[in-house]
Amino acid sequence: MALNIIDIAKLAGVSKSTVSRYLNDGYVSDENRDKIKKVIDETGFTPQRQAKGMRTKKTNLIGVIVPKISSETPARVVEGITEVLSPNGYDILIANTNLDIEKELEYLNIFKYNQVDGIIFMATKITDKHIEIMNNLEVPIVIVAQDIEGFSSVFFNEFNAASDITKCVIEKGHKNIGFIGVYEDDKAVGLYRKEAYIKTLKENNIKVVEENIKIGDFNESSGYILAKELMEGNDKPTAIVAVTDNLALGAIKYLREENYRIPEDVAVVGMGDSRISRFITPSLTTVHYHYKTAGKRSAEIVLRKLNTINKMGKSNKEKVELDCLLVERNSI
Repeated sequence: MALNIIDIAKLAGVSKSTVSRYLNDGYVSDENRDKIKKVIDETGFTPQRQAKGMRTKKTNLIGVIVPKISSETPARVVEGITEVLSPNGYDILIANTNLDIEKELEYLNIFKYNQVDGIIFMATKITDKHIEIMNNLEVPIVIVAQDIEGFSSVFFNEFNAASDITKCVIEKGHKNIGFIGVYEDDKAVGLYRKEAYIKTLKENNIKVVEENIKIGDFNESSGYILAKELMEGNDKPTAIVAVTDNLALGAIKYLREENYRIPEDVAVVGMGDSRISRFITPSLTTVHYHYKTAGKRSAEIVLRKLNTINKMGKSNKEKVELDCLLVERNSI
């Protein structure tokens, strides 16, 4: 019985993707390279399908760059990606940047020079250097979570999402509404959500209090610190709009420690519909993002691009905008 790539992977004690990279001159650690070579030498394995891959430069691997693998959002996106790619014979290589821009650039270059058939990039902050590298890629790339001009992108209607959650707070009778956001170099989360908050207040004849707009990082600690700043200010808000659930959870932690009742004294809302948002007390009013769907759509675009390139030598830029869903719970 002829051996295949799965058999070689099992005998070598490595993944199928690692064997595929080895056979197609991709990056493999020295240790794993030695293991695979030993098994191939001992078994006399002839990589027929992989040899074809080497001739066509096809690896059946898609590189996926994520900002923080431990976060719930990338996990949902990756779940959607694999649901589409796996039945079509593709594996993924996940590169975790841990929100480090330099790592993003490094992984883009690694995937550029170590053969993958395509790249899905969960982007946060896009710099000129990102654009330069992506413009020089020889494989299709799809951006998730940011709408980047000149590239296929799957993104969310951030403005409407933030506007909807702000309107929800206003409809509960609040006039003094604080804001906890993130830095604007992340346009989707930092800029568009803040712009929507400000515009929605103005459309409802509510004064925008600059002192009550606080900007920080993505983590819960930032939400805690910024909520403290809001409540120690001269014009304490009766409600807080946080641009992520993590920031909202940090704010809630501070408010509880200071014996504020939620929502009786201060209402709190977030964005993202994380799992914990459903189970904390009170449950968090938030916005549901269809992250798994975003993963599916990005993978479908990659497959279409690969098919188009194979047949026509070129592919179109595709844009997919996804709506979000307001989820009203007990924190407001």
